[in-house]
Amino acid sequence: MSLDNHSALIEQLKPLLMEPDFQEIFEQLTVDESNSTRFLLKMELNRISSQCTRIIDLRDKTELPCEEVVIANQRHFLDEPAKESLINALPLYRNKYTLGVYEQVVKAHKLRRLKLRNIEPEELISEDNPYLVPGVVLGSYFNRCEERMNYSIRIAVTQQGVPEVNGVTLDLSVGGARIKLPLKHHLDQDKPLKLKLLELSEEFFVDELQHGVDYQIVDIQNKDGNAVLRLKRLGGGEALDKVISKVIRSFKFRYKVDVNDVIVTATGLGYERHYLPLLTHLPLYISVKDDIPHIAYELLGRGNQPIQHYFQDENEISQLPNFLNNRRLTQILKSTNDIDHCLLFSFTHHAQGKLHFYSASLAELKATKNLHLFLGFASTKASWRVFKVVAQTIDHGKNYKTSTLPGDDARYSALTEQQLAQFSHTLQLIDLTNENVRKDYQSWFNKADVNGLKIFAQAKVKRHSIKKVSMPFSERRHEARFAFKTLVTIEQGEKKTNGVTHDISSRGLQLILEESVDFTEPAQVMLSFPRLQAASGKANLTHLPYQLIRSRMNGQTLHLSALIGHTPHDGVEFLNKLIAHNKQKLEQLSDNEGQLKELADGLKNLFMRQLPGVPYFIEKTVKSAQMAYIGIGTTTDEISHLFAQDSDQVLQYNLRPLLDNNVLKQQIIDPIKSMKPSHDMDFFEVFIQLIRQARGAVQIKCILKSELGGRDNQIQFIQQSKKVGRFMALRVYRGATDKPDMSYIRRELEYIHIHANHRAKQLEEQLWKVIGSGELLDITAEVEIRYPSLVMVSKPK
Repeated sequence: MSLDNHSALIEQLKPLLMEPDFQEIFEQLTVDESNSTRFLLKMELNRISSQCTRIIDLRDKTELPCEEVVIANQRHFLDEPAKESLINALPLYRNKYTLGVYEQVVKAHKLRRLKLRNIEPEELISEDNPYLVPGVVLGSYFNRCEERMNYSIRIAVTQQGVPEVNGVTLDLSVGGARIKLPLKHHLDQDKPLKLKLLELSEEFFVDELQHGVDYQIVDIQNKDGNAVLRLKRLGGGEALDKVISKVIRSFKFRYKVDVNDVIVTATGLGYERHYLPLLTHLPLYISVKDDIPHIAYELLGRGNQPIQHYFQDENEISQLPNFLNNRRLTQILKSTNDIDHCLLFSFTHHAQGKLHFYSASLAELKATKNLHLFLGFASTKASWRVFKVVAQTIDHGKNYKTSTLPGDDARYSALTEQQLAQFSHTLQLIDLTNENVRKDYQSWFNKADVNGLKIFAQAKVKRHSIKKVSMPFSERRHEARFAFKTLVTIEQGEKKTNGVTHDISSRGLQLILEESVDFTEPAQVMLSFPRLQAASGKANLTHLPYQLIRSRMNGQTLHLSALIGHTPHDGVEFLNKLIAHNKQKLEQLSDNEGQLKELADGLKNLFMRQLPGVPYFIEKTVKSAQMAYIGIGTTTDEISHLFAQDSDQVLQYNLRPLLDNNVLKQQIIDPIKSMKPSHDMDFFEVFIQLIRQARGAVQIKCILKSELGGRDNQIQFIQQSKKVGRFMALRVYRGATDKPDMSYIRRELEYIHIHANHRAKQLEEQLWKVIGSGELLDITAEVEIRYPSLVMVSKPK
């Protein structure tokens, strides 16, 4: 979406940016704009009003003498015309040096130089940049309570002391209108006017239509030899509301309804459905009772199953509440930007048939001087994990329900609204473990007595306390799943191994193997249930045919479905009875009846308000594939902001520093092409050197961690980056997506089909092109912890 047609409005808003009542003025001036346009306008205004650190040095770029100009301790070298531009621009931003000031001075300088060379200042077409990627807004979907129609009817406009002016409407809604009049209309923008909707008054007999409806002029723009006025309705009662609503309903099939907001929403939701099934992070929802925070809900998806499974003990009870206990939660919520409290480490220990968890935050390890012991010893354990927590305060002033069509109820049911209102924060638990860097962590070990780690032992959680809700996807498994653990023997030809079930339904199960075996998939396997056989009576629970659907976690997690022929399947019948007789004891992991779908949708909307990383989407092209979009949240994030510096357009990002040198093809596109949608996402890591240049721009130098060579080279790169500027590390996730979930946006697509059929088809084609998705995640703090020589261990206070 472009703001090219709103440049006059942006110029009108610039002088008002720093005013205390700017928000109220903005609402008035944009009253007739769509919500999506408003959102982009705010993004652009925030961008140009942000503080700028770029130096303007024209000494080798002008034929005129330059003088030094100092603003906010920054030294600029400007010629006389540029200095004049600077003096004119600064008052627009309350004499602060912002990006808008910088761009205005540089643009004026370029225009002056072009005129000197007798070149028309046209838009120069930049060379084709395959790494210039547009953004798609995720997590902020627009609701329009009233329908707006691009509806052209004859009008007559009158104002006190001004002759009647004839014109036409451009669009019409119950609360406002946009009209076109001759340039010489002589209307006073500060006075109300009366608008006669001539064609309506001929058909409908309402007093206001006969005498004219009062409107306030919000804005006047001159365009193509006409004056375009945006109006807000002042007069008219319920009768007029009903007439205009009836007109819109009656004529919507003959005239063009403005569906822009619905298209923006459907596009965001469509791409969201590609991203969420692969999401590896675990969303958690915090409630506060008696000033004590606790985890109330977790939102389950296919991609975050490994995190859920990790925290389950020998009794299938989640130990997550004592990993993120009250004390740690309080610190995290109090200091959301303090990485020492948001970076956590853990491992488990098997003893006498029980699974014991040990965990610590970086702050706790520093305070107790156990950093060397914990990181060095724990990283030798197979169960070693590194986690990062991202916290976000919930704004209950915003609607929980994000996508509504005109006329829809903007809220969920009263019960769901009440449930969502109880949460104070969302957390995203992110697994940052990298098996390839264990040796880096093991270099911390100082051979101290490991008994010192007893203080980090978690107390056992004895009962389930976190409610689980599954993410609202098109359910591929039609039955409810239940947590259940029993021994299983699996065979395929000569290959044979044992495993333990993670969850069961009557027709399928998920199996965790003791050791990875290279089974052929999808293909038939034979299962035996030795422990259940003893309790099965006459049922035969050996050598039962199952289909191996897919494997995960390097072949250690298997998903299986019963192969049912013409005769009853003993495994299905037995598991069905087992579930029926123990339904009260078994923990249900999924909701087959849909009673939680509304709550799940609301929970999803809450965590999508702030994305921990930057999602991206790969689409197939005629020859190969390309990066189609990156996902942008409602709050500014450092990663997208970094790649926006070389683009002066809203929602446009130059990813050349990251993706050039064949990185896009070799590290993202080719691996995604070789993956299946059933596979888990994997990742690679990128080290980045950010160098502040003389004129304030940032030079971005990206290099794959794998290309840096050994540990010493990595440390040297980080140290060098900090000397010349700043170091940053990104984890780039990649995964293959499934077919688009059109059922989720079915209502939006039907609405768009009716009013703009070609745009609905465009959106569907766009979503069907997507073959992969991933995420750019900032892992700088975790990378630096890997190297003891880079970490300054603070002394306890």
